[in-house]
Amino acid sequence: MLIRQTVVHDDFRTAADMAADSARELRLLRESRIAELVARAGCAGPAEVPWHARSFPVLAALAPVMTSPEGEITYPGDPMCLYAALSVPVDSALRSARLGAGTDVPFSDLCPSWGKPPSKAHRLSAEHGLPSQRASTGTSDATVFDPRVWDAEARAELRAELRRHRPRVFLVSTVSPGHRYALEMARIVKQELPDCLVVFGGRHMDETMRYAPAKRSVVLEYSSTLQAIDDRRAEAVVDFCVSGEGQFALDLLMKAIALAMDLDRTRATVCEVVRILRLFGAAGTRVPGNSLVCALDLDTVHAFPVAGEKLDLAALPSPYQGFAIRSRFPVFPLPDGSPARTAHMTVSNACPYHCDFCSESALVVGGLKRFRGSPAETALERLCEYVSYGAEAVFFDDSIFWTGSFPLMREFCALLHAARTAPGPEKLPEGCRRWITDEGDWQRLRQLQFGCQVTADLLTTLHKEDEVRDLLVALRDAGCTYLYMGIESMSTDVMQHVHKNIRRITDFPWKAKVRTALERIRDTGIPVGSSVLFGLEGETRKTIEETVYEVGRLVDDGLIMLASPNILTYHPATKITRAHGMHDRLDYHSPDIDNRPPYIFFEEAFPGVVSRRLTEDDIWFIHEQTATRWGAIRNSAEPEVRKVETAG
Repeated sequence: MLIRQTVVHDDFRTAADMAADSARELRLLRESRIAELVARAGCAGPAEVPWHARSFPVLAALAPVMTSPEGEITYPGDPMCLYAALSVPVDSALRSARLGAGTDVPFSDLCPSWGKPPSKAHRLSAEHGLPSQRASTGTSDATVFDPRVWDAEARAELRAELRRHRPRVFLVSTVSPGHRYALEMARIVKQELPDCLVVFGGRHMDETMRYAPAKRSVVLEYSSTLQAIDDRRAEAVVDFCVSGEGQFALDLLMKAIALAMDLDRTRATVCEVVRILRLFGAAGTRVPGNSLVCALDLDTVHAFPVAGEKLDLAALPSPYQGFAIRSRFPVFPLPDGSPARTAHMTVSNACPYHCDFCSESALVVGGLKRFRGSPAETALERLCEYVSYGAEAVFFDDSIFWTGSFPLMREFCALLHAARTAPGPEKLPEGCRRWITDEGDWQRLRQLQFGCQVTADLLTTLHKEDEVRDLLVALRDAGCTYLYMGIESMSTDVMQHVHKNIRRITDFPWKAKVRTALERIRDTGIPVGSSVLFGLEGETRKTIEETVYEVGRLVDDGLIMLASPNILTYHPATKITRAHGMHDRLDYHSPDIDNRPPYIFFEEAFPGVVSRRLTEDDIWFIHEQTATRWGAIRNSAEPEVRKVETAG
């Protein structure tokens, strides 16, 4: 397929000249559809239209990264990137289901069905597994397909889910290494249900598709979905792409799809959805955040840039409102040794550091945002909500806890400590009491564990030693039982290129910072997990050996409980990708990539997209040496010995 043109519709960014006329047209459209629904159902009014007469099925999916679990021990979390993106659309749909049809309802007539929110009993018994492996029929959990590994079983399960639910819309969240599997999912959907609309979102969209206001144009990276389709590297199996702060934009798109769908609920065409989106924009509809919605209609891309008021992360609906917490994180053990049910939570959207390899940097994401208003109080209330859903532990997925703000960390820890040690639930703040409603909730809150991410600089050169030690004690007393720190490399030659190593003091090199930070944490008694990244600028076999050895010393000294070796993988929007000349060479679309050892032993590593500073022999060396030197502390299985063919 060749995309002939891109048409930009910027009504969501500018004042509409004919807003009154368009608003009237939109109102009349809604009223006529509601009237027809009422007549079809034989009801007295819109509120009496039965749910089965106005709901249509949807299915959301998280594209996995792995093709085989062999040799890899992972600690999968809930698909929070997907849940967070769905938070506003799911909230709108659940409210519409309760309220019934009507012009003042988010989904005025037809409405996507996300199932019923899980009951408390369901939440407290939820376990991970493919839909056929768990009893989730009728709940919102049944609308999420989360295979974790993309293999023959997952493909068959997806086809079975499509045949069971026959969704009208299929939504996929994907990071770059999962994009090839997202495309394969979309191909399967189009084979099974040609009229089902496919929507792509997630970090890969964010990094590869953006709007340039000055030029009124859409900028696509080589590895973007639409560019791959235009170049015929990928099939045209995707109808819509959403990038940026897309929670409200996705909600807007879902409302347009619902309003464009025929009342028999059989299909909505891309052309008609585009018409409704244009009508929304011309009628003056505005939503928060900066995002981009692109629709592919035959050979034309219709682009809808959205620029609304600043997004407040604290004001977004809870991602777990419609879904059970299924993660079990082994770093949070219960008294009987089993892993705790772990919720994932974020209070910020990006990392304040500007490391050239990281796709979580504020420079890549498009700005740093976090909870506003009374952030610590709001975070405590959200945490209590998760406890009421069955969470026994919470891991904060922020790149750096509270973006490294000591005052916010101290305030949050003080509030959480006070809540955990309160004489009874009746003494909790009002916002927490609405969630902690029975003895089980109260006991989970009192025994709650949490973990978060920190950096070596944060715990050494950026603050005085007594401030750091006081904060670590506050974290421990509030229930923090696990910290995660990115070591990256133990070589000065490598770390001089990494922005995370902010204050490069000659007599305090990076490896000394790492050891000092870990010793301070150990003195507090909090276990630490770590990540190590091979293949950064300046990496050689000598620096690899140095890092393996020095991390081994940290293991020997009991300073880390987990060491996760990783291979630098090029993300589309990072600085190092361009510096290494890889931005227009990344293959995140070919379905038949030879993902083989040693690549499969590292998360996100695939041939052709890993660091140019590493040979395949280097990657084998890293796999074998880290497994041997770090032992059971490394989060992988026993090393597989490479097979060498010999003559004769």
